[in-house]
Amino acid sequence: MSTPPAMPSTSVRLRRLFLTGLLTLLPIWLTWVVVKFVFVVLSDLSKPWVMPVSQGIAASNPRLLGWFDDPMTQTGLGLLATVVVILLVGWLARRVVGQRALRWFEAMVARVPLASTIYGSARKLLDILQTQPDGTQRVVLVDFPHDQMKSVGFVTRVIREHGTGRELAAVYVPTTPNPTSGYLEIVPVEKITPTDWTVDQAMSFIISGGAVAPESIPFAPPAAKGNP
Repeated sequence: MSTPPAMPSTSVRLRRLFLTGLLTLLPIWLTWVVVKFVFVVLSDLSKPWVMPVSQGIAASNPRLLGWFDDPMTQTGLGLLATVVVILLVGWLARRVVGQRALRWFEAMVARVPLASTIYGSARKLLDILQTQPDGTQRVVLVDFPHDQMKSVGFVTRVIREHGTGRELAAVYVPTTPNPTSGYLEIVPVEKITPTDWTVDQAMSFIISGGAVAPESIPFAPPAAKGNP
């Protein structure tokens, strides 16, 4: 006659419950932190002029429009105003007038040493990520931090080695879960592993820590696959 399995102790059950609760709340908390950060940043951009306007509206009729002076209302109006401005800029950027204004702004920024470096670099990086380099996939895998591990990277440019003419890829390797920080690697083109991922798919993979991933991915470079 088999003996029934021993029941886990109270401390073990509490640890399991704590771990389950933590793993359940962690993604909710991360989502809240990111959404709150974006919400506050967007609303604060328009608050300097939204607050005086809303206070003026509230003062014109305190009984009916006094809620315009509420901080939550001002925050919501600031967020709405910022979103409207972003949509308006996107609409203008597709028109001739907006493109001329953008060129004028870029010419003005180019005269400021530090601002021109920051703006120019950010502008080029965003433009590069929206296009595919000649002969090289945008999203690749590289040996990092050593040859038995792979990291997801974005090819930003293909250059040549001085003297030999060998093709080298400048690869930006973002970190998880914050892809705005990372490493810049210069890798021989034959050492990178191309993928068929889009930039959006790669960003989802990086931000989620690998939880959002395809069923299979390449690992060895094409040259290595062909070797016996």
